[in-house]
Amino acid sequence: METTHRPAPADPGRTAAWSDRLRAAGRRVTRQRLAVLEAVDAHPHSTAEDVAAAVRTVLPTITVQSVYVVLSDLTALGMLRKFEPPASPALYETRTDDNHHHAYCVRCGAVTDIDCAVGHAPCLTPVEHHGMHLLSADVVYHGVCADCLAADGARPAAAPAG
Repeated sequence: METTHRPAPADPGRTAAWSDRLRAAGRRVTRQRLAVLEAVDAHPHSTAEDVAAAVRTVLPTITVQSVYVVLSDLTALGMLRKFEPPASPALYETRTDDNHHHAYCVRCGAVTDIDCAVGHAPCLTPVEHHGMHLLSADVVYHGVCADCLAADGARPAAAPAG
């Protein structure tokens, strides 16, 4: 699965911020938690298996099960966001501070972040909330990415209006 890649060395400021958030949530700052955060931050939209492979480059003995436990905990704390594209394993990202959406290529599985539309968005305003205080909406745009279109010799078409 193709994902966005942000190769970057460890950022001491970001690591300190993550450490502060972990402590504030009553969690210990461990090498495993920081390594998972670094791996997901460097490779947004990664599967747990991809995260485990990346973490193993710095912690060779970590198990996939341990990575799943850390991913689950960090997601519950709001430090990671879990995204479940159709017919695919869950993907993780560190971009949690907004209500962005995702575009998903139905051919190759590439995932791209899509910022929320500014202004009135009727598809995000439910007809009925059933007494629930709604916090966010998840929208998945299904399409064919530019790389897949190029492989077919097709040009991307403009998005339909409306």
